[in-house]
Amino acid sequence: MTYWWVVFAVAILSLVLTAALRKYALARSLMDIPNARSSHSIPTPRGGGVAIVVAFVLALPVLGWAGLASAASLVAVGGAGILVAVIGFMDDHGHIAARWRLLGHFSAAAWSLFWLGGLPAISMFGMAVDLSWFGHILAAVYLVWILNLYNFMDGIDGIASVEAICACLGACLLYWFSGFSGLVWLPLVLAMAVIGFLYWNFPPARIFMGDAGSGFLGIVLGVISLQAAWVSQQLLWGWLILLGVFIVDATFTLMRRLLRGDKVYEAHRSHAYQFASRQFGKHLPVTLAVSALNVLWLLPIALCVTLLDLDGTIGLIVAYLPLVILAVKYRAGELEKAG
Repeated sequence: MTYWWVVFAVAILSLVLTAALRKYALARSLMDIPNARSSHSIPTPRGGGVAIVVAFVLALPVLGWAGLASAASLVAVGGAGILVAVIGFMDDHGHIAARWRLLGHFSAAAWSLFWLGGLPAISMFGMAVDLSWFGHILAAVYLVWILNLYNFMDGIDGIASVEAICACLGACLLYWFSGFSGLVWLPLVLAMAVIGFLYWNFPPARIFMGDAGSGFLGIVLGVISLQAAWVSQQLLWGWLILLGVFIVDATFTLMRRLLRGDKVYEAHRSHAYQFASRQFGKHLPVTLAVSALNVLWLLPIALCVTLLDLDGTIGLIVAYLPLVILAVKYRAGELEKAG
């Protein structure tokens, strides 16, 4: 029996739910009002990422019933994702202090790592490195950083959606060509949930994702990447390469702001993609450029790592170097000039 209908049902459900959420937001005036730190210029409904959460989570029991994903991976992804989404939803509709959000994020990371078994030994420059208990701590920090950087990078129309779709479908190709086709279901279903939302979020966006959606995408992508690491160390490197645009921009910006002594938890407009969108005067060219970087640069390198035995560390360095150059070119982390 084929279960491909599940992925199409997820996309349709996400599409319809986003439309309903947009109608609800407009009726209740749940709008994102532009301010000095915004990248948009007109009030726009927010909270559409809830559709991604609902569509994806509802598909998990079906995947489990059909035997398309292990129970441990479903519990890890579902539990962590729901907790982060709830925290984001509450923050979207009020305010949660940064320390409590962080505690919730680490709790979600710990939950998923418990079910996955932590971080396996990783291959670096041809050597297997088992970090033991420190590896589990490192994995928790990785998950919390991925979910937060996804929130930081969700600042212009369509960019977070496009990044998730490219990374997930790229990972599906890595799985398929590497002989691990049984792993494709989680990233494929997530991609379809985001595709349904992207119809409404593509520039110019008619609804925004909100923290519930962006945080959810970050933690789920992180957990799926660690799940893949237990199957093949090369697949983890592949995931890190595929997520390179967001990882490099967010990390480079954070480090620059830390060195300058900024309050890194405060909203700002100093990511490279934000400077680029202001330079071009619109969001669409930047969102399309992110797609091109993912498909034409990062995916081929990830395929070389997983299929041609290119060392993952070397592949990561090669993949990230042009992204760092772009981050410098587009002033990631610099102060925005007045006027």
